[in-house]
Amino acid sequence: MTDKNALKNFLDLMWHDYCAINPQAQQIHTALVNKGENVHNDHIALRTFNHPRLGINSLAQHFVKYGYTECGEYFFSEKKLYAKHFENKQNSLMPKIFISELELEKMSPFVQSTLNGVVEQIPKAKISDETFVYGGKTWEADFETYEKLAAESEYASWVYVWGHRPNHFTVSVNALKSFEGLPEINSFVTGLGYKLNTSGGVIKGTPAELLEQSSTMANTINVKFTDGEHQIPGCYYEFAKRYKMSNGEYYQGFIAKSADKIFESTNKI
Repeated sequence: MTDKNALKNFLDLMWHDYCAINPQAQQIHTALVNKGENVHNDHIALRTFNHPRLGINSLAQHFVKYGYTECGEYFFSEKKLYAKHFENKQNSLMPKIFISELELEKMSPFVQSTLNGVVEQIPKAKISDETFVYGGKTWEADFETYEKLAAESEYASWVYVWGHRPNHFTVSVNALKSFEGLPEINSFVTGLGYKLNTSGGVIKGTPAELLEQSSTMANTINVKFTDGEHQIPGCYYEFAKRYKMSNGEYYQGFIAKSADKIFESTNKI
């Protein structure tokens, strides 16, 4: 298997894991294909913690080996998050990778001790295996802890339950033939019965900022905790339209204030 085919297979495995807990993505994807669209993925997002054993680099290593390079960094002071995005310079058709991490040192002692305990349960060999980025969690989770984490950081509670796996994939609106922009794709998605994230407006960003984004709200999934079964938010599907810079090339980065609102797609409805 060539590196190109190996990367495609790797990303396909991530997509299958993602769709397993986000069936709306597969349904929307299928509806677009049935309209004759060739759906191109703009970027994949993952979440983690900045623990010494983890952090952005622990996930990024599995993409760097396929030719990805770091291309931008982003700060989210209110949510206590830091992020980087990576691009595959060898193949521009490959999706960008957006990896964020929770800044543990800025969290309460409860969040720090809980998540430090979680990290200690991850086998070192698992972190160095590429299945780590779609392998989920390797620890037990209880609903009481989930709710306490969510009260301080929805982000922390999401990773506590779902572990390390794609948080969302993104439809490139630029690559669609029958949709001019986000208003049209948003109308199509709501017409299918899916709810959109309205935090900061349905469309985040502007043409002047060179990037517009919208997303569904995460569907709720039945999760078996150690103290019972509960419905909680899973993953969501994003839609992005990019605009050309003064040099004629499409902007490939991200807008922090827009991404800040996109994060809220996993909030409870």
